[in-house]
Amino acid sequence: MKTATPSDVKNGDHCVVVGGTHKGKSGTVEDRNTSKTGHVTITVRLADGDRVKTLARSVVVQPAG
Repeated sequence: MKTATPSDVKNGDHCVVVGGTHKGKSGTVEDRNTSKTGHVTITVRLADGDRVKTLARSVVVQPAG
């Protein structure tokens, strides 16, 4: 699998976190923001309803299902 470029990640996409603190978690992208420093951050809604924040470069976008 190839990590996503920040422009590949869009709200509603299903993704798996492959780096950082939340490595191994997966869910739906809810909130995509660009920080003051230019990094793209996203909020991932997990299946159990929890939310985690991570960088877009730390996820792999997958087809839902």
